[in-house]
Amino acid sequence: MKLSITLATSRRILAQLRHDHRTVGLLIGVPTLLMILLRYVIDNPVAFDRWAPMLLGVFPFIVMFIVTSVGTLRERTGGTLERLMTTPLGKLDLLLGYALAFGLLALVQVGVVTAISVTWLGLDLAGSMWSLVLVAVLDALLGMALGLFASAFARTEFQAVQFMPAFVLPQALLCGLVVPREQMASWLEWISAVLPLSYAVEAMRELSRGDEFTSTLARDLAIIIGCVIVSLMLGAATLRRRTA
Repeated sequence: MKLSITLATSRRILAQLRHDHRTVGLLIGVPTLLMILLRYVIDNPVAFDRWAPMLLGVFPFIVMFIVTSVGTLRERTGGTLERLMTTPLGKLDLLLGYALAFGLLALVQVGVVTAISVTWLGLDLAGSMWSLVLVAVLDALLGMALGLFASAFARTEFQAVQFMPAFVLPQALLCGLVVPREQMASWLEWISAVLPLSYAVEAMRELSRGDEFTSTLARDLAIIIGCVIVSLMLGAATLRRRTA
């Protein structure tokens, strides 16, 4: 792995995204719109304070998964990846370049959504706002890493979008967002224990309770970071140059 190649890949992706207004709008506008809708659908400040921190991690996770899975597949089906592979660029260099580029976008995305939630929507945080932003960015990076991994198994952009129900919806149902994990049937709780989004939601819930850095929060952050690294490694191992 070469840092200069990784940075060059990130610059290329960011330059492409700068001219892709629809994708940028999806990355930043959609999570913001969803949070605004949540505030006025609930129309209860106390309930919003309880739900919003958790959804600040779930919304970027979903959006980043869709954008990165489709974007990586487009690189391959368009022949860009095959041309890049004739250069010193390695698979891990490519994925780390994507991770860095989308990581910067995730920071902007989460920053915009959090700022609007705290100011306009009146979100009252018990914990540190900067800690919340950090966890939300890690959640977005988790969605990005899983999206990069999932793209290796799709042959068309339509198939890449179809992976969202398989990769995302089961996690959204079992992560404790709808029903607390400890109240689920034991076999569902066991399944939720191996799903990374469960720990993303739990970390957000810990931050909403107070500003102390608890052992549960430390464990959740370690698991999220580990899942991001493993997903990137698996994505590099399964990435094909082109779609047959």
